[in-house]
Amino acid sequence: MSGTGFQVFNAAFSAAADFIYAVCLALFLRAFMIEQGHRVQKGIIVFFAYPFISWLCGRLHTPQGTFPLVLILLLTAASKKLGLERPMAFLLGLLYWEAKISGALAVESLYFTVERLLPYQDKSPEAVYCRTIVLLILLLLSHAVLFAAMLYALWHRLRKQRLPLHRLEMCYISLIPTAGILFGQLIAGLLYEVKDGEMLLLYERHPVFLAVVPLLALLFYAGTYLTILFQQGMAALREEQAAYFVEHQQAQAIRARIHEAEQFYSHIQRLKHEMRGHLTNIKGLAKNGEYAALETYVSRIDESIHSFELTLQTGNPVTDVIVNDKRQQCLELEIRFQADFRYPKSGSYDVFDLGIILQNLLQNALEACEKVSEGECFISLTGKQKGRFFLIEVKNSFAEEIVFGQDGLPATTKKTDAPMHGIGLSNVRRTAEKYMGEMDISLEKQIFCITVMVQEML
Repeated sequence: MSGTGFQVFNAAFSAAADFIYAVCLALFLRAFMIEQGHRVQKGIIVFFAYPFISWLCGRLHTPQGTFPLVLILLLTAASKKLGLERPMAFLLGLLYWEAKISGALAVESLYFTVERLLPYQDKSPEAVYCRTIVLLILLLLSHAVLFAAMLYALWHRLRKQRLPLHRLEMCYISLIPTAGILFGQLIAGLLYEVKDGEMLLLYERHPVFLAVVPLLALLFYAGTYLTILFQQGMAALREEQAAYFVEHQQAQAIRARIHEAEQFYSHIQRLKHEMRGHLTNIKGLAKNGEYAALETYVSRIDESIHSFELTLQTGNPVTDVIVNDKRQQCLELEIRFQADFRYPKSGSYDVFDLGIILQNLLQNALEACEKVSEGECFISLTGKQKGRFFLIEVKNSFAEEIVFGQDGLPATTKKTDAPMHGIGLSNVRRTAEKYMGEMDISLEKQIFCITVMVQEML
């Protein structure tokens, strides 16, 4: 092969490398894009942007390390257009380059070792060119395989659980990959050095670096992976703590409702016991012709009875209190409330569990209706037995855009104490699963509908 042919190969090799790395970047980012329908188009944009930025940095003769910096900054700036959260776009760009550089350092040492283990048999220019081409192709393929495997491991880990990417978490997670990138750029600058017209290689001057450099590069990558794993574990622990706190609060609320129901019915029993005395007093006032006093006395009894009245009867004192309490809140907020709920007669369900379901569903519906600024708001509750199954359905108006998280539940829009919100529906689903049931969410126009199914345990 002639020198001209080798130059052509170099150009083709560079283009092939850009093609492989662009595909890896597009696929890596595509998995985290929020909008499902436009992922292909956005992946294509990323694919073509990569070689263009690479060509532009080469054309402008920018300093070493400019390309990754520019790419990461552009990904962060264009995160909204790409359907990525800005912190996630920055982190993915950082992880991409850290994996690319760590893999390159590992393969580079292997390339140097193989080149030294296979001495030249034929030192003619054609033979040297051919040998170099074969080694470079093997180098590119080895790096592509290792790089793809490293990216896949990161992708698989990140997809398992959502990371909370607040400022402190971002600084913590970004620390090791940033150090890995800087280490790789430093080693890349030291690999080749020209002194007195002679090319000096780092691995020739310091053979121990053949093992140290790839080991450190892979340790940086392993540190990045373990940092993500640790942060996910901490996030899961915080979610569990928040869920426990919310469950405890809900349990306290249900116990308070049970206590209210007990008090209510004890008052009813006391009123029944006192009614005989009231009737005696009424007869006495009527007999003596004290009609004005009689009217006042009867009015006071009526007020006393009215204060213990529950408008909606569900068939269970606990659910009576919950449903009537939410109805009263709706009346105060001018929200139309409809209920057709009958507590199941089978007795197979713990009223505590059904109380948690009702409390969460109605509270979420109430909060959604409070955000509706125009039009009539409504909440509709139904609960019916169908064979061995009991279905609870709540429909309500809503105004804000609903975004679903990776768990299939609506993500909370509350900024303060965000970890403490959005847990209610998780508790509802967990309670439904306790009775071999499930929870289903559907949206139609501006109506949010959630159905919970539980079944009798044999």
